[in-house]
Amino acid sequence: MLGLLKIALQNRRYLVLLVVTVVLTLFMTVASQMEAFAMGLLTNQGPDVFALFSNSKRVELEEKKLAEEQKDIKISKYMAKKSRSPKKDKIYIDDIHEVWPEIDLENKGYITKRDASDYVSRGKGFNLLTSIMTKTKEKYNIANNIALLLLMLSFVALFKVTCAFFSRYTTTLVGIRVGKNLREKYFEHLQTLPMSFFQKHNIGGLSARVSGDAGAVSGAIISFIMNYCQMPFTIISSLYILFKLSFELSLIIFLGLPLIGIPIYYLSKKARKSQQEMQIYGEQFAHILIDYLAGIQTVKLFNMEKFSSKKYCDMNNLSAKIEEKISLYGYIARPILHMIGTFFLGVIIVYGLYFAKMNVSDLVVYTAIMHLFYEPIKKFGEQNIAIQRGLAAADRMFTVLNEKSDLIDKEDAVDFAEFNDSIQFENVWFKYEKNWVLRDLSFEVKKGQTVALVGPTGAGKSTIAQLLPRLYDVNKGFIKVDGVPVTDYKQRSLREGISFVAQKPFLFFDTVANNISYGRDYTRPEIELAAQRAHADEFIQCLPQKYDTPLAEMGKSLSGGQQQRLAISRALVKKAPILVMDEATSSLDSISENRIKLAIEELRGSMTQIIIAHRLSTIEHADKIIYLEFGAKVAEGTKDELYQSCQGFKAMWDMMFKREREEKQEETESLATTE
Repeated sequence: MLGLLKIALQNRRYLVLLVVTVVLTLFMTVASQMEAFAMGLLTNQGPDVFALFSNSKRVELEEKKLAEEQKDIKISKYMAKKSRSPKKDKIYIDDIHEVWPEIDLENKGYITKRDASDYVSRGKGFNLLTSIMTKTKEKYNIANNIALLLLMLSFVALFKVTCAFFSRYTTTLVGIRVGKNLREKYFEHLQTLPMSFFQKHNIGGLSARVSGDAGAVSGAIISFIMNYCQMPFTIISSLYILFKLSFELSLIIFLGLPLIGIPIYYLSKKARKSQQEMQIYGEQFAHILIDYLAGIQTVKLFNMEKFSSKKYCDMNNLSAKIEEKISLYGYIARPILHMIGTFFLGVIIVYGLYFAKMNVSDLVVYTAIMHLFYEPIKKFGEQNIAIQRGLAAADRMFTVLNEKSDLIDKEDAVDFAEFNDSIQFENVWFKYEKNWVLRDLSFEVKKGQTVALVGPTGAGKSTIAQLLPRLYDVNKGFIKVDGVPVTDYKQRSLREGISFVAQKPFLFFDTVANNISYGRDYTRPEIELAAQRAHADEFIQCLPQKYDTPLAEMGKSLSGGQQQRLAISRALVKKAPILVMDEATSSLDSISENRIKLAIEELRGSMTQIIIAHRLSTIEHADKIIYLEFGAKVAEGTKDELYQSCQGFKAMWDMMFKREREEKQEETESLATTE
């Protein structure tokens, strides 16, 4: 519970709103109590005959005598105590004669309602409530002024409605703003976490925390304010009033509290456990849906609709069963508590009317206040489900918010301002979890060079590309830029100096121009020049609105090659001194590949390029090629040098160009035959 309050108070701007909300909820309780008193005032017709004449000394003496006859001291004390309450159902003429002089102080021979009210106000009536209502009616002459009574009732009703509206509205505002603040904080924190974190968590689970969990926490904040801020004040103040009205009846209430507390505790425990299960299966459910949508082409090509549907429906059925359990715990709480509360309400009414001999007006007020006492407890049983859902959601969100990135800038880290000399990998070792990906890797890339990394799948090429901008930190060895380890640079400035083209381009729902500029204030000529250098301008000019054409989600309105060329344009417009291309030409056709090859050659000397490629034709003119196997460097040199000295590279090169040689040979033979 304290965790929810901590979330609500994290932003100081919401503290004032939270205080106002709490005050308004307290006012709403006071308004409800005033309403109960007003209803009692409306039904009060003054003290009845039993309230006036059943307190005579004769009654007290009779009861004491009866107790002595029974030789029971306990009964004697009990009856002596009860003699002060109007519990007799008989009044004798002697009772009237004894009490009459205390009411008719002026010996008029008759008594009025005013005389009876004065008698009650002197503390000889039934209870404090009767005295207060009598004084109120006497002071404002309500018996003869019905309009004033209706005006008082209208004022109380208006006050309660106003407090109820603003308390609920401000409570909702607090919940909404806390949810907004939590989503922002969660998203900002996600961006600080290393890539290793995202390898451990699936996208469905992380996205569910942003939307569903933040909403659940917001709802829990609302329920928390209504329950844990208003409920204690309502219970304590109502209980105080109840004891003032009748000590005997109030003791009965305590018999009902354990019967209410036990189901609340049991259902809360079950509900929270079910909520945690729901979160686990909800993540898996979301992940299955995302996988299906992302792989819809594969599903259709392999005719796996039934398989996907079964997998989806199985998880959906499991989630539905858990939701049914949560709904059961949520909806069964209020009927149980209502049944217990109604039973004790009936007991109190029967006891008050037939044993305590309470006036109807007193009993109306008492039962209304008792309703106020039980109502928040009954609501708690129902709203506690929302609180437990929010607590479980908060626990899950804080597992992410409490994650600490291991990629932290040093206190004396410097800015990477300019690239002047070289990039060096010195005895670099790196592993994902337990598997070594790079083993004692060393090489150097000088400024202005174009260096290619080639090798079979799993050789560690993409890992090298991710280590340079420090998406991960090496386990052993050093990566240096201009002789300074990358860990001594500020991460932001280091990444500003590197342009990166990933194997799978990331395009978002926006215009072509905005996808190239990607949040930066580049001019239109700069954007167009970058697109021309990446040979993307030719297809952009054919789009309906050219550079202002909106792209579909994930760039689905473009071909794979077009998406890749936009990603290259984005890298080039950045004008960073270092360009890293991770299989950036893998989705390009032969013509586009040739154009990118020309663009790469045009950049030689002006940018330092590190190119990872499976299609070796794009890197045949690289200054240096490094051949990798199993995370270790096997050989390095020019294309011709590796072709002569490295069997692995030779095999890759021959396989890549085998078909091309065969086609040329077939063409030559065909020409010779023709001649």
